[in-house]
Amino acid sequence: MSRYTGPSWKLSRRLGISLSGTGKELEKRPYAPGQHGPNQRKKLTEYGMQLQEKQKLRHTYGVNERQFRNLFDKAGKMQGKHGENFMILLETRLDNVVYRLGLARTRRGARQLVNHGHVMIDGKRVDIPSFSVKPGQEISLREKSQNLNVVNESIEVNNFVPEYLTFDADNKVGTFVRLPERSELSAEINEALIVEFYSR
Repeated sequence: MSRYTGPSWKLSRRLGISLSGTGKELEKRPYAPGQHGPNQRKKLTEYGMQLQEKQKLRHTYGVNERQFRNLFDKAGKMQGKHGENFMILLETRLDNVVYRLGLARTRRGARQLVNHGHVMIDGKRVDIPSFSVKPGQEISLREKSQNLNVVNESIEVNNFVPEYLTFDADNKVGTFVRLPERSELSAEINEALIVEFYSR
């Protein structure tokens, strides 16, 4: 299955989580889309809850099913808790790090910046959104991309950079200091349900 490119607000309402991170999708209509959205009282089965949790995380990071499963399997070979390792691996994706630094307003926008070759890692251009950023690596923009309007607007409105990153807004340079801890990641996701889903 390829990456979802449909309306993100409708998907956010279906899953009950803000995929853009702004919360705007659920402000006016915090219920499922469709004619019967406001009146739905369907109780999910155990499988349904596991699937919904998996879809929440997959669509939050904008990853297709194959990449998602491969990353899940990779997390299982690491020391520590499977679910936590999985979320940390997702967080180290280059498109996500660009988004967290505030160089783009959404992960979709960050993926586009990377795809179009605007982003550099330690001075070398990288155009692969799934590139795994390692602690100590420096993320910057190409010289030609320094004055992009979308980047400048995003930096202006961004008021939070996670503690595992540092960012110099004047030079538009960020550093991936360390791997994030579970407490610094989304509290809306129950990763244990995702582990159960794939362990069936």
